[in-house]
Amino acid sequence: MEIQAANIAGIKFLTPRRIGDDRGYFSETFRADLFALHVGDFTFVQDNESLSARQGTIRGLHFQSEPHSQGKLVRCTAGALFDVVVDVRRGSPTFGQWVAETLTPDNGKQLWIPPGFAHGFCSIEPNTVICYKVTSFYSAECDKGVRWDDPAIGIEWPDAADPDTLSPKDRQQPLLADLPDYFTWGK
Repeated sequence: MEIQAANIAGIKFLTPRRIGDDRGYFSETFRADLFALHVGDFTFVQDNESLSARQGTIRGLHFQSEPHSQGKLVRCTAGALFDVVVDVRRGSPTFGQWVAETLTPDNGKQLWIPPGFAHGFCSIEPNTVICYKVTSFYSAECDKGVRWDDPAIGIEWPDAADPDTLSPKDRQQPLLADLPDYFTWGK
């Protein structure tokens, strides 16, 4: 497995090795020992899957606050998605900065998002499926977010991004400047 660090500390790109022939390929998409060695000792407790039927569907930017903060290991199993991570750790040298990657079944890339980061994506093909492992169970009271189009963050979304696809919840997320200190750098 190839593991690369992003330009924001803690974010990792993981690309599993594929062994293929004329029938297709085999790939280990997760190994706890390698993950612990290169990323950290996290326990995954839940797997999630989401289908975005329309191209341009925007979901996010979401995170869970303490005491149920989540780390996520994200991959795309159908279609293609523009996956975004934003640092929401107050006081961090990269607070408000973002990283994005295109995830597809063909490139096999995965994205590790530790607690303290908001996550969102845009489907860039119809019928896009995102699958992700999380380190804490879903908690409605800890379910938080930040606006997908906050100018202070300045995410460069793909041309396909369609704001009409936002959920009512995502339409009402606060700006980064109005976000309470859910996470503090160094704690």
